[in-house]
Amino acid sequence: MRKDWGLLAKNREKCVMRKQSLFRLFACISLAVALQAHADDESLLAKVAKLVPKTKAATAEPQPGGEKRPTKIWNRTGPLGKTPRHVTDAFPLSDQENKGKWVKFEPMSDEFEGKELDRAKWAVGMYWWKGRQPALFSDKNVTLSDGKLHLTMRKEKLPPEAEKLGYKDYTSAALHTKIRSSYGYYEVKARPMNSGGSSSFWLQVEETPGWLTEIDVFEIGGKAKGFERKYNMNLHVFRTPKEKKHWSVGGAWEAPWRFADDYHVFGLDWAKEEIRYYVDGVLVRSVENTHWHQPLFLIFDSETMPGWFGMPDDKDLPSTFSIQYVRAWKKK
Repeated sequence: MRKDWGLLAKNREKCVMRKQSLFRLFACISLAVALQAHADDESLLAKVAKLVPKTKAATAEPQPGGEKRPTKIWNRTGPLGKTPRHVTDAFPLSDQENKGKWVKFEPMSDEFEGKELDRAKWAVGMYWWKGRQPALFSDKNVTLSDGKLHLTMRKEKLPPEAEKLGYKDYTSAALHTKIRSSYGYYEVKARPMNSGGSSSFWLQVEETPGWLTEIDVFEIGGKAKGFERKYNMNLHVFRTPKEKKHWSVGGAWEAPWRFADDYHVFGLDWAKEEIRYYVDGVLVRSVENTHWHQPLFLIFDSETMPGWFGMPDDKDLPSTFSIQYVRAWKKK
């Protein structure tokens, strides 16, 4: 009799386990259907991600059923060492002898020497985004003077319609090129703002259906605590025709000086096989190019980044991100 009861108990346990497995299966299917229906809702994906138990960090190896991700990545540690001598503005600082056979790409080049912004090349603001809350992009914060482009962050009262969207007490700035481009060399001479606001140079928004990627040449928190010397670089994939999943490959180089103290030359060599980052003509990072092939807008902006750099100290505002020039080249 005890044997029969034992057998019955074992069978009952198996039934319960099967029911639990079926429940998990149906829950997963329901979640998958919901996510598929809202695949472009990044806020929903972020909320779901918080519900998933944390495990060991994922590697850059291809995931089952997914796409290949960069595995060949190099980051500089320590100082730059000897920097190249500037001889000519005709070629990138990192390649003054033009071994790469670069040809100037005028549609994305600007010396900012005029009295007004060249509206044939630039669009102020972003038609797809109003800024990172609480700071709202404001056209008046994009100006030209002394042969430089300036993006300013301010503490100021915002209208009720902006506050209804979550923006409050701060304005920042943004502009982007009117054309898109892909492979090439992109170089700027710039000084980040001396506050906790971000100073950023990046590329985004392709027009190729199914794709959304981003290249962050730099995101600098000039006076953000712990970030004053960090040169932050990143590559994002938000979606592809095969995957609707956000992932990124970021890195940082620690400089021996504060970025907000002076102007420096920042370069991006975007090639089909590899993406290389330069500071003052010296390579600081290289990443295998697995996804970044679509033409993108070139963008300058300043943002409040409360979740990363923290909020800027109000006494440091207004503060300004200044760009002396942007130059672009293409291979012959």
